[in-house]
Amino acid sequence: MSFSSFGKKFTGESGILNLMDDLGSALADPNAKDIIMMGGGNPAHIPEIENIVKKRLVDIAEDQYELQQLIGVYDTPQGEKTFRNALAKLLKSEFGWSLTEDNIALTNGSQSAFFMLFNLLAGEQSDGKNKHILFPMAPEYIGYADAGLSKSFFKAFKPDIELIGDRQFKYRVDFNALEITNETAAICVSRPTNPTGNVVTDEEVEHLNQLAKEHDIPLIIDGAYGTPFPDIIFSQATPVWNDNIILCLSLSKFGLPAARTGIVIAKPEIITALSNINAIMNLATNSIGARLALPLIESGSILHLSQEVIRPFYQERCKQAVEQLETGLQDLPVRIHKPEGAMFLWLWCKDLTVDSQTLYERLKARGVIVVPGQYFFPGIEDPEWKHQQECIRINYSQSPEQVKKGIAIICEELNALYG
Repeated sequence: MSFSSFGKKFTGESGILNLMDDLGSALADPNAKDIIMMGGGNPAHIPEIENIVKKRLVDIAEDQYELQQLIGVYDTPQGEKTFRNALAKLLKSEFGWSLTEDNIALTNGSQSAFFMLFNLLAGEQSDGKNKHILFPMAPEYIGYADAGLSKSFFKAFKPDIELIGDRQFKYRVDFNALEITNETAAICVSRPTNPTGNVVTDEEVEHLNQLAKEHDIPLIIDGAYGTPFPDIIFSQATPVWNDNIILCLSLSKFGLPAARTGIVIAKPEIITALSNINAIMNLATNSIGARLALPLIESGSILHLSQEVIRPFYQERCKQAVEQLETGLQDLPVRIHKPEGAMFLWLWCKDLTVDSQTLYERLKARGVIVVPGQYFFPGIEDPEWKHQQECIRINYSQSPEQVKKGIAIICEELNALYG
């Protein structure tokens, strides 16, 4: 049996497939308790959030109408109407954004949202030309890399690298190198960035927004870890949206990853197009995440919980992990990207004698799963840029005991490799 071009592309090897396969295989292994999972993006289990979800599930189970709405009816392709209406009211009252439920669509997770959005805007156009999605700087999210249906789908630029002290660094958008052409369909940036925890500053966002407006293209902001919820941001970041911005949010990192609920906020033209595609691909979105989170949206407590529970939880876990890494790495030429958000630490192992894939394999052999860095540079056209092979991503959201063990092994391997 032969596959189409589509089939060959989406059944081949990809970074996101390898990441999720490692995650699933490890957790299904009878010896999984011995494997330290610092690779995937699974959020931490925060008791206060899980207790709220548990109570909501009990309330739904005891209310026949609520139970039917959760599991017994199809929602529209645009997503659960009550949730969208409540979210529009919350964002308008909190931030003054001029929007209604018609500016919001729900999807079966952010991954499907970006697949639909990217291919809605980029790729082959009606005039036969091809357009690309532009990342102002790489590294960027691993799940973007294989979402395009055509070749040369992404274009990215190297960042400015600012060294901070002896141990840290920060990526910044190099606006002098940034080039937007007639082939650019949209600008996309995650905030905070997965994998690095970098938070694009308010000034950088405004500059990108102005460039997008000048070229009559949208600015896509992936806020899966960011503002206004779950707000896993440790630096200054103002929530921003206007009708030229497509803001993508998620309930996953709030604590509902299995509910697969992506949220897209955009002008109605984009929302209508997205809903049409969603109807063909999925018929309808699932209702579980929207129904579970509805009271939190209606009361606005999702913002309080994000700021007062979720953010401090990750900030403390991050602080512990960074302190252990800085101690364990001693005088090695290894720097940590300044941790400004999300749930990851990004290590730059400068002049390492092996590439990040080899380092990943060595750590995997010792029961520690991380993610090699080369998967996070979609659209970079310089294969000789060694930096792509010198980085790894670490998830610090697991238990402090597991993270401590994992970091100790990472430090041991790096000390051995640097000799």
